Amino acid sequence: MNLTPPPSGSQAQPGSAWAAGAVTRLGTPPAPQAGPPSPPPPGPPGGGWDRRRLWWFGGAAGAVLVIGLVVVLAMTLTGSQGASPFQSKPEAVEDVRPPLARKCPPLAGSAAPSEPPADPVPAPRVPPNAPGRPVDGERTVDRDAGISYATYGAPWELWRAVWNAGSLQVPYKVGQHFVTEEAYDGFSDYHASILSAAVPAAENDALTFDLECVGRQVASDARAEYYPQPNRIESIRDERTTVGGRPAWVTVFRLHFTQPDLRATDELAAIACIDVGRPTAAVLYVSIPGTHRQFDWVVDHVLDSVQVG
Repeated sequence: MNLTPPPSGSQAQPGSAWAAGAVTRLGTPPAPQAGPPSPPPPGPPGGGWDRRRLWWFGGAAGAVLVIGLVVVLAMTLTGSQGASPFQSKPEAVEDVRPPLARKCPPLAGSAAPSEPPADPVPAPRVPPNAPGRPVDGERTVDRDAGISYATYGAPWELWRAVWNAGSLQVPYKVGQHFVTEEAYDGFSDYHASILSAAVPAAENDALTFDLECVGRQVASDARAEYYPQPNRIESIRDERTTVGGRPAWVTVFRLHFTQPDLRATDELAAIACIDVGRPTAAVLYVSIPGTHRQFDWVVDHVLDSVQVG
């Protein structure tokens, strides 16, 4: 831009505007015109809203921490009185094995102890003039147990009930019996009996089990559960042998006891547990009350008459 000075000696007229060019006159320059206001210096991003949000987040985190501490403290205190989630143990798996399999675990090894060859079984002998003599050509067959044995005449009669006997719940449902004392206590009968059953003795579908343990357990259960308590035992046989050509444990004993209103004070009993090659053992139970000792011969006779299969 070209700035031309005014002529010499000339003065600017009052009220005239300052011209462009060299300044030759003293005076106060006009105040600069005000422009738009300057914006405020920038503050922190987000301003008050971000600060409030940070407070909320911080408060929420603190609340969660406090609640967590309270829950942990409550569970710990509860654990001192009962089950604690930090001290709990997995529940034991229920043992679903039969009672005899629990009481008599299998022997070491998979095979049963070897048995000597069975000697030929002589024909059972019947005493002369014995009451209740066996019926020729007839046998009592227990298909569940896998055995059969002699059938006897009067006063013996067919057993028509299921007796789940003792704590082992041996299910006697085949055999013979007769009543020796009717309603001795006002409603119960006392019996002589020849009964058989199949009782689970092995784990799962195994075909071997501890025969001695099974035989002793069944005999012990019979003494404890079938007869008046207390009683005194007179042991006659308690041995491993063969019955019907198969391994067996045979227990024979006479028990002595007293029961109000019962005339019998003793009883001859025999229990044979027979390994018939199944997961179940065949049980043959014979009982002759002391009031009917003329039938004691039946114990040996019926054991000798057993056939397996």
